[in-house]
Amino acid sequence: MANEKKIKLLNNIQSPDDLRRLNIEQLPELCNELREKIIEEVAVNPGHLASSLGAIEITVGCHYVFDTPEDRLVWDVGHQAYAHKIITGRRDKFYTNRQLNGIKPFPSPLESEYDTFVCGHASNSISAALGMTVASQLTKHSERHVVAVIGDGAMSGGLAFEGLNNVSSKPNDLLIILNDNDMSIDRAVGGMEKYLLTLDTNETYNRLRFRAAQWLRGKGMLNDERRKGIIRLTNALKSALARQQNLFEGMNIRYFGPFDGNDVMEVVRLLKQLKNMKGPKLLHLHTVKGKGFIPAEQSATIWHAPGKFNPQTGQRIVQDTENKSPRFQDVFGETLLELAERNPRIVGVTPAMPTGSSLNIMMEKMPDRTFDVGIAEGHAMTFSAGMAKDGLQPFCSIYSSFAQRAYDNIIHDAAILNLPVVLCLDRAGLVGEDGATHHGAFDLAYLRPIPNTTIASPLDEHELRRMMYTAQLPNNGLFVIRYPRGNGLLTDWRCPLEEITVGKGRKLADITLGNNPRHTIGVLTIGPIGNEASAALRELQIENSLRIIHYDMRFLKPIDEELLREVANECTDIITIEDGVRNGGLGTAVTEWMADNRFHSNITRMGLPDRFIDQGTVNELRALCGIDRESIKNLLKTIASSSI
Repeated sequence: MANEKKIKLLNNIQSPDDLRRLNIEQLPELCNELREKIIEEVAVNPGHLASSLGAIEITVGCHYVFDTPEDRLVWDVGHQAYAHKIITGRRDKFYTNRQLNGIKPFPSPLESEYDTFVCGHASNSISAALGMTVASQLTKHSERHVVAVIGDGAMSGGLAFEGLNNVSSKPNDLLIILNDNDMSIDRAVGGMEKYLLTLDTNETYNRLRFRAAQWLRGKGMLNDERRKGIIRLTNALKSALARQQNLFEGMNIRYFGPFDGNDVMEVVRLLKQLKNMKGPKLLHLHTVKGKGFIPAEQSATIWHAPGKFNPQTGQRIVQDTENKSPRFQDVFGETLLELAERNPRIVGVTPAMPTGSSLNIMMEKMPDRTFDVGIAEGHAMTFSAGMAKDGLQPFCSIYSSFAQRAYDNIIHDAAILNLPVVLCLDRAGLVGEDGATHHGAFDLAYLRPIPNTTIASPLDEHELRRMMYTAQLPNNGLFVIRYPRGNGLLTDWRCPLEEITVGKGRKLADITLGNNPRHTIGVLTIGPIGNEASAALRELQIENSLRIIHYDMRFLKPIDEELLREVANECTDIITIEDGVRNGGLGTAVTEWMADNRFHSNITRMGLPDRFIDQGTVNELRALCGIDRESIKNLLKTIASSSI
């Protein structure tokens, strides 16, 4: 019954239409109920907590003032959209958020008409919203309002600036809401964030200016040309008086703020004022990440995605990690510091993920040699290339799915000049509950065609350390190392830092089952998925006589041709296994090499299918994609039985 009392308003809301029937005085209580609902659900079904708590008032205000879904509300990164999901008909299913066959982890038009665009990667909302504004004008929906909600961290992304530039030059009535909490995941960095912290515009001035414009327009004295001239004049006067140039108004985008974004009645008042204002405008709202839950307010980085916790006490339920293997990212962070202490040329770079990538380990000891460049993956890569060009050895750590945004920078700014940049792709392969926008599914396939590129993936933590050591040796050029999210296998993960021969794989096992086998299967794996194959071979029980040879390829490029020749000569069947898309990765590389060298082998490629994979646990998704140990065992049995 206690919970019923907490959500008495929320119980009656199945859609934004129900929300809009409330009196404005009821909205603060509704926000409190949403906060309780999100905290209680995320406590037992982990997700992104702090961002959504901070954006509740913005969410309620937007759905209250605008006629969604006819009016378009475009989110930039779905971390802040849990209240949006609950309000828009998914309240009773919210407990399935991020689960297999449940609610998607981020808003998606494939799930709800209220989700206007995909928003798993930052900085795309302004461009998408401008596109929708133009579409409304050209499809006879001129009365439709379009609102983009973007965070201050995402505003540092290059795409956001490209969108702003186009907004300023294209006739439109777009409203951009800047949700400014001075955070992305870690604390936001860079000139844009410092600018937003100091930016101040007088509320009384804006109110008077707005009323004067309404009066002049009502008298027929304010056409578009006069309006633009008046805006330029008042912007100049305001800049002179404030001794501060407003970036947005310098681009002819009306600026309002900053205001308190956690005061829902104030947010509603502002949105009603701006709703029918002509021309592009930006509403700057200050919010508190983790608002209403003290532990999240005090430690927003930890509570960005805290895992399970006690909603009453705020105590996180952390699994016992004693005698367990470390996370790959932590092995990366510790090893990078170890290498940097030996090699003064090494520097570390990350786009807004120092904690997520564990670059913070080196950052604490060597702040002058580590760089968080904000949400700017392309810049991170080109910045690294610039340092490499003049003698440094950058290790640039980017989540695999985010590195897709830096593809041209990888090719144009690093590979062409064969620069010694070590690109460390964290979260490679299936990542689990974050779903299609976050799986590192494509890196093997999209990097393999690039010249001057070495592509490696470690089987375990020892191999990661050795690959990192090898990558920073002279004359290696662009060196890519991909590794997954989560824990490895080894508790004794510290090992001597030794060089691995680039382009050489290794034989892990040569198993004979039964007597005098006439059939030999070569199992070729790359990266930690090889541990699933090893487990499958240990557990395999078949009646047929069979020889199985397991190879850890280590390198996709250059691929070990001597090893492939051995496989082609000894094996009647070949299985390739990779935690990435089947098309274009290891299986494709092996097939191409066999064809080019006139070998006619029976090759079965195991990897992610040609479709986007939704959310679920890693184990669930591996089974779904047919790359778990049971799938491997079943394939081996099928091949063995067909050879009788």
